[in-house]
This record gives sequence, C-alpha cells and structure tokens, in this order.
Amino acid sequence: MSDADFKQNPAFVLVHGAWHGGACWARLVAALNAAGFAALAPDLPGAGGNAASPLAFSRRPLDTAAFATEPSPNAAVSQDQRNDAILAAVDEAAALGNGKVILVGHSLGGITVSPVVEAAPEKVAAAVYLCAFMLPPGMPAVAMILSEIMAEALVPPLFMADPEQVGALRIDVGSQDATYVQGIRDAFYGDLSDQQFEQTRSQLHCDEPVSVAAVPSNITPQRFGTVPRHYIQCLHDRAIPIAGQDHMIASVDDAIGGKTTIHSLSSSHSPFQSKVGDLTAVLESIASSS
Repeated sequence: MSDADFKQNPAFVLVHGAWHGGACWARLVAALNAAGFAALAPDLPGAGGNAASPLAFSRRPLDTAAFATEPSPNAAVSQDQRNDAILAAVDEAAALGNGKVILVGHSLGGITVSPVVEAAPEKVAAAVYLCAFMLPPGMPAVAMILSEIMAEALVPPLFMADPEQVGALRIDVGSQDATYVQGIRDAFYGDLSDQQFEQTRSQLHCDEPVSVAAVPSNITPQRFGTVPRHYIQCLHDRAIPIAGQDHMIASVDDAIGGKTTIHSLSSSHSPFQSKVGDLTAVLESIASSS
C-alpha cells in the first residue's frame, strides 16, 4: 500500500502491554498496512528498546536472591511520560491517515489508552481495549490485579521480587527453568506455536515500572465518555480472565455511561500473534464505523 492509500482510512496507534515492546505488534501492523491502514506501534518509555534490565538478569545461572532485591533501572519511568509518548504518536498517526486515529491498548497498555483519551478526546475516533485494563474512575491497575475477581490470573505467580522494594513488576523472561517458562507461556501465549513463543519471549524485558500500576484511572463522562469505546475480549485469556474483563466493562459503563461495544476472539492473551487475521477483521470493522 502507498501513503495515498493510507490517507483514505483512519490510522491506528497500538499500545503494547507489560514486559512487551512495540515489536510484538509486527504481524498486526503488516496486516493492517496490507488492508490500507497506517499503524504506529511505539515502544513506551521503560519498555522495548527503551527498557533496561538489572545486572542480575544477565548473570546465569540466575542468582534469585540478587534478582529479587536489585533495584530496577526502569523504576523512575512515570505514567505521565507514557501518556506524553502516546499523545505524540496520536498526532503523528493523524498525519498518516485521514485525520482520524483509533487507539488500541493491549493488557496493561489500557492504562495508557484511558488517560490519553481523557486528555485529548477530540483526537481519538475510537478507543479499543484488547483484553486490556479498562479501569473505572479512581481505580489503579494494582487494585484490579489484586482483586478477588482476578484470582485465576496466571501472571502474579511469575513475579520474582517485591515490587515495592525493587520498583518494578519483575519476571524472569530469560528463565532456563522449564516449569517457569511454561508458566509464562500459559499466562500469555497459550495458543502460540513453539517457534512463535520463543521468538516472542526473546523480545520481552523483565521489569515493568510498578509506579504506572499505582496511578488511579482519571476518566470522566465529559471527556473519555464522549469517545466510542470497544473491548475485544479474549475468551481463553489466562492473564486477564474473562471474569475480570466482564467486570471492568460493567464498571466503566456504570461509572461513565453509555455502552462499551464488545467483540470476542477465541484466543489466549496475545491474538496479535495467534489470531492476526481475526483481530485485523475486528479492527477493520471498528475503523469502518468510526
């Protein structure tokens, strides 16, 4: 597709989740481009190419005590920095397409989508939460993560340090322990092939700044509530179980008003890898209605 083709359609900004970077969207970006849509997938501050790892992470066999206590080099990253980065990406994307921008957040990326929409509702044609944290006013992500409704989530057992001590949600993405590696796969990538899983795991970073998960949602009916919102449920998700997805949708609808449009995919937590065609079709349908 040429730049002229992109000018006919809305553009997408794709916001990755925890421990990921923009590279996780590569197959989806290619599919959207082929369908005539420009798409940007930046690395958030403290993530992807912007992430750093504690020294203990690179020393194998892993010294678990050192890994559990070394302060995170990503700890100073703030949610405001992430919001600013995506606001800049929204402006960039608007110039690539027909001026309309569809903002898509995966997993913890949802906590960046919400404040960006709240800050600039006039710049976002639709907000899309892909099995993501769509939180009602006043709730931080950590409260949702620790809630009873998320009891079946497989992510917290992967944590290898006290977040308050090291300043990060820390997992060992480079683990050589087969049981632990299977835990990562079960949580995020239940329907990926062995090759896809290993390629994806090699792109992950180990430290997600914990401060971003402590920032309460700031959405309001007057701003966030004016933008059409969509939630793409992943029916076999074991990182954010379907009960958690349902709860967040109902909570936001109750607090903000209006109705979140719900779509569903028969996938695990990462359909941008396992169900690219199906996910592209859903995003195309959202674009056509925006």
